[in-house]
Amino acid sequence: MDRLLENISNVNDMILQGEAMEAFEKYYHEDVVMQENDQAPVIGKAANRKREEEFFGAITEFRGAKVLKVAIGEGNVTMVEWHMDYTHKDWGVKNVTQVAVQQWQDGMIINERFYYGS
Repeated sequence: MDRLLENISNVNDMILQGEAMEAFEKYYHEDVVMQENDQAPVIGKAANRKREEEFFGAITEFRGAKVLKVAIGEGNVTMVEWHMDYTHKDWGVKNVTQVAVQQWQDGMIINERFYYGS
């Protein structure tokens, strides 16, 4: 559990320092599956890298992000509650709270799902 807390803390710190893609490269498994709410999952690191790059590339103004809570669960699971405030070129102003749930395998995130309201 200490290793999970250390790893997710490193991921969160990198994201907060503007190094989200570096965190992705370091901590996400080649076979990672990522999913937004009930949307279809995106499978594989290459497809998710593209998705992440498109998301960050579409942010026109970033006002802040904050980790609200972190939890460690059974079965190599971590959960992070985030608050984010940004403007997206297609979605407009977003001031949202979301929960990201990560499943870890061999020190890397193999599955991540994001839960948030519309």
